[in-house]
Amino acid sequence: MVKAIFFDIDGTLVSFKTHTIPESTRQTLQQLRQQGIKVFIATGRPKMLMMDAVGDIEFDGYITLNGAHCFTSSHEDIFKKGISREDIERLVNYHHAHPEIPFVFASGDRWFITSIDASVEEVARLIEIDTPPVEPIEHALQEDVLQIMGYFNKEQEKEIFDHVLLGCEPMRWNPLFTDIIASGNSKSMGIDKVLEHYGINLEETMAFGDGGNDIPMLRHVKIGVAMGNAAPEVQASADYVTTSVDEDGITHALKHFGVI
Repeated sequence: MVKAIFFDIDGTLVSFKTHTIPESTRQTLQQLRQQGIKVFIATGRPKMLMMDAVGDIEFDGYITLNGAHCFTSSHEDIFKKGISREDIERLVNYHHAHPEIPFVFASGDRWFITSIDASVEEVARLIEIDTPPVEPIEHALQEDVLQIMGYFNKEQEKEIFDHVLLGCEPMRWNPLFTDIIASGNSKSMGIDKVLEHYGINLEETMAFGDGGNDIPMLRHVKIGVAMGNAAPEVQASADYVTTSVDEDGITHALKHFGVI
């Protein structure tokens, strides 16, 4: 019996085409809660951008920043783990030699970026958000950094993670940039923290996602569902592939498994 379901936001709950949550999905989320099933967000977004995306829809808890910050519906912290100061110091030095690479630094309630280029603007349009304020990278040394976003390609990852961000790992869901989190953090780890808090067994869980950063989550839960708009490697990691977010994919899968 499913007692808890975890939902990614971008491309899963929220359409890349309309930048809204389909009405069918809104009704389904309400029905799940009426049935006593707990519903949770599991996103790479920081807290302030997550709340903008879900609007007035009620959830039982939130996994944000790819598991780095988990909290209840009343905003009580369940778990928080940031990036080490040593990694931040190495990244500051690296950025002085590579100022062309924009980096975003996110804490619990604020974020900033080192510069804005065409890639930053394209991603902002994709998920319909404002670009962060531009600040010197040194400001990261004064923050409790929970996640970094780096606008570099897949080929540049090895150099950065082998020599600079030694205590971190990438969670890429877009070719233009990658989320960067402390090693050990992930949506799946966040799920474990949330389940422990609420006393729910992993065998009673289900999750929906569409991006590369959803793969650990989809493999971890009892039933992992990839959206029809997900990349092939994400679909291969799931137990079931539903239709796209724009084709009522969440509702379709929940009916398929007899949850609703």
